[in-house]
Amino acid sequence: MANWSRARLPRPEAPRMRPRVVPTELTRIDFTEIVPEPVAFLGQAAYIQLEFFESLAKAVATAPDLAAKEGLSAAAGVALRKHHDLIAELRRLGAEPAEVMAPFAPATDRFRQATSGADWYELLLGIHITSGMLDDYFGQLSEGLPAELGARVRGILQERGASEVIERELSEAIATQPGLDDRLALWGRSLVGDTLLIARSALRAAEANGALGTDVEPVFTELIAAHTRRMDALGLTA
Repeated sequence: MANWSRARLPRPEAPRMRPRVVPTELTRIDFTEIVPEPVAFLGQAAYIQLEFFESLAKAVATAPDLAAKEGLSAAAGVALRKHHDLIAELRRLGAEPAEVMAPFAPATDRFRQATSGADWYELLLGIHITSGMLDDYFGQLSEGLPAELGARVRGILQERGASEVIERELSEAIATQPGLDDRLALWGRSLVGDTLLIARSALRAAEANGALGTDVEPVFTELIAAHTRRMDALGLTA
């Protein structure tokens, strides 16, 4: 196993870039036309949160110091809570969570492996980018669920856990390790394609029925714009 430990030294403030992408105004979309039925939606969303928890648990296990472990363990707790809250919604609908999540497991497991990176810093950026994009995405799609269910799902997914601690750890490392910014910028760009594939997989049933077309593209445009803002906040080029 690679040794990722590093000594804590005084760190200058990481350079910050002015965001190059301003928030986009999302075209109003009727999500009821493209969202799968609630049980399938919740099953995929719940399994994705379980994968985020596993990635964060790996980040905790390989963290270089106790401060990082403490912050990331709290973030892992948030991901696990989201998973259990979505499972509770499945049970409210009378569904068996394990059976509903099972069809999504193979592709989501491959996604986690593909976005885990070569070291601790790439693992952190992978979690930061993919969880941010997919929480935003499933939150938007939840507008197509029945009103009360959709509101509860949005409340679950809006809870942020990992972003602050990950931004702190990455910013400190970028400021003190020459060349890390270039490597992470390249890695961040490579994450987008795999993440959008997972996002689109939630729409396959609608696509098969001809409901998915150019009308949904503003959703993906906004996801990429938000990704660029996350990269900018770290001083990385998206």
